[in-house]
Amino acid sequence: MTTSFTIAIDGPAAAGKGTISKAVAKHFGFAHLDTGLLYRAVGAKVLVGEKPVEAAQDLTAEDLQADGLRTAEVAQAASKVAVIGEVRQALVDFQRSFARRAGGAVLDGRDIGTVICPDADAKLFVTASPEVRAERRYKELREAGSDSDFETVLADVKARDERDMNRAEAPLKPAVDAVVIDTSDLSIEAAVAAAIVAIKEKQS
Repeated sequence: MTTSFTIAIDGPAAAGKGTISKAVAKHFGFAHLDTGLLYRAVGAKVLVGEKPVEAAQDLTAEDLQADGLRTAEVAQAASKVAVIGEVRQALVDFQRSFARRAGGAVLDGRDIGTVICPDADAKLFVTASPEVRAERRYKELREAGSDSDFETVLADVKARDERDMNRAEAPLKPAVDAVVIDTSDLSIEAAVAAAIVAIKEKQS
């Protein structure tokens, strides 16, 4: 395949969009970009003293490989820098360039189908209840050695949702033409299968 085909997958934290995006990219042979990693990398830079806008403007591919980008502390920092318009703008061009690459691309984030790639060929919005998402994140943190408790994780999930959904710049919401997949009661396999079916319908 030499032509581009862009798949936009949005959704809140721990809904499963990353897992689904990777599986979809592998299934179709497309490149994958976790756009949240861009914001996590900026957030990590801010935590060590850099200014948010400068950190975004100076972001390199190597920064996306840094250790510790999946910690709860970096996740909160990422959510905070993501509300800054100048930070978002600095990262838009990178994302749009990736989306147009020959051979197809899957981008997952919070505003891919609404802002970054409003003309994406296929759009999905992956969601789940806050309690289910908090339980998933809690298990991840426990397995990573964190001593976080469930109530704290749930409060963090809800606070992040509130911030992401109500920010002035590119709030988290489904694109009007996105297929919504609620993973609350779905296995990973069932969620991936639903995503593949939705995308194939857009290809035909």
